[in-house]
Amino acid sequence: MAIDKGLMAGSNVFMLLSLLEEKEYYGYEIIKEIERRSKDIFQLKEGTLYPVLHRMENDGYIQSYIVKSETQRSRKYYKITSLGLKQLKAEQKQWVEFTGSVKRVIGGAKYGCI
Repeated sequence: MAIDKGLMAGSNVFMLLSLLEEKEYYGYEIIKEIERRSKDIFQLKEGTLYPVLHRMENDGYIQSYIVKSETQRSRKYYKITSLGLKQLKAEQKQWVEFTGSVKRVIGGAKYGCI
């Protein structure tokens, strides 16, 4: 099933902060982890991911750093900041309120929300 890109775009920061709360990731690793966890429903392209990461870094939610591997290949890793953790808590609260409201509108009693 194809998911509307608009729905996903509204959740990108929330999903990325949630991943980075668990551990530090490099870009391609983030893409693969989101695909794995969503069972390939969410497939971020590099052209979508990196602008979001740059914006999050500019907002102070994450920091990046470079690590060179044994093969001298450089990877840029991202880690969440204390401001990012505060934003994540706000995003989590919004998500709970939003999904609860959607369930009440579309399903009411089906979802035990009325």
